[in-house]
Amino acid sequence: MPTALKILVAGGFGVGKTTMISSVSEVPPLETDEYMTQASLGVDDLAGTPDKSTTTVAMDFGRITLDLDHVLYMFGTPGQERFWFMWDDLALGSLGAVVLADPRRLTDSFASVDFFEQRQIPFAVGVNCFWGQSDFSAREVQTAMNLRTPAPVVMCDVRHRGSSKQVLLALLESAKAQAARRLSPSPGY
Repeated sequence: MPTALKILVAGGFGVGKTTMISSVSEVPPLETDEYMTQASLGVDDLAGTPDKSTTTVAMDFGRITLDLDHVLYMFGTPGQERFWFMWDDLALGSLGAVVLADPRRLTDSFASVDFFEQRQIPFAVGVNCFWGQSDFSAREVQTAMNLRTPAPVVMCDVRHRGSSKQVLLALLESAKAQAARRLSPSPGY
């Protein structure tokens, strides 16, 4: 049996979590998207996503076989605050997380960053450059986010497999480095 590695894909409402998992999963992803209705008016902020018609109501799920010994399972979190109660259960046993950020509305990703920093779960920030461009560099985004944890910031377009893959690789390298730091003896011992 291969070793199961679990990661989360998190971020604000409409940032591209479902799209990222769909772009890299080797199996048809499990999606729990539902059409948005009149009931979500005034609850879900569509200011940055005027064309959005569906929303994740539980989670997304995808899988990538890394090699014969390792399988990566991706769980996409719902972005709306009313669903945050699920995040602790989803995070249980995770290796790390990708926090997707929209460069036009970075503040929507702050709650995700806080969640992983407070729980000391390694993460990488994927700046989803809608339409393939951003007015900001990775360094500018990193400065604006004021990250307390060393986390890589990767510019990406999650519609493309190769781009999403680069974010996942940055997360895996970061998680590996954090694990090595935890295992290495502190000076003076």
